[in-house]
Amino acid sequence: MQPNYDNQPLRRMFAGLVEQAFFVEIGVCEPRLTDYLVGLLIEFVHADRLYRIRDLAGRRVETVVGMIAEAERERQGGGHAGQMGIYRHIGDFALFWTGVFPEGLRRRPGVNPDHLLSYVDQGKESYARASELTDEDSVPPRWLLRRLSRDFEVCAHGLGVVRRSWEDGELSSWGGADVIY
Repeated sequence: MQPNYDNQPLRRMFAGLVEQAFFVEIGVCEPRLTDYLVGLLIEFVHADRLYRIRDLAGRRVETVVGMIAEAERERQGGGHAGQMGIYRHIGDFALFWTGVFPEGLRRRPGVNPDHLLSYVDQGKESYARASELTDEDSVPPRWLLRRLSRDFEVCAHGLGVVRRSWEDGELSSWGGADVIY
């Protein structure tokens, strides 16, 4: 069971930063999109959720290439819901790294097959595939996954603005600077 962050300082902090970045600085005023991005940031505060995809042996999959292989395994097994979840996660994973910690992509240790692919292209493709495996009544709805695919670069840029805001100490403007997580 995942914790409920609805009324927590962490959600308020991320919501304030995301809304400032997207509504004010970038000019993207879509509350459902920004709510999704706030949820992504909260979810990935926990490394076990960032690396939630597991292989058949139960080992966590840490590369996009490995996650794509797991999505293919799901497809062969007929698991559309599982496949959609993996593709959505790949999109989220790529968006998080591209937007929030792009320098981490260059410093990942060891032999990494992800060096051969573009996180932007793979994120866009994964959100598009996830949208094809869902409908408008799903959470998130098809239109939102399509928007994440289409506007991947804008979302990554916005998450970069969010990161710079928290690094620049802009948290004190909403009264949450003394909160420790």
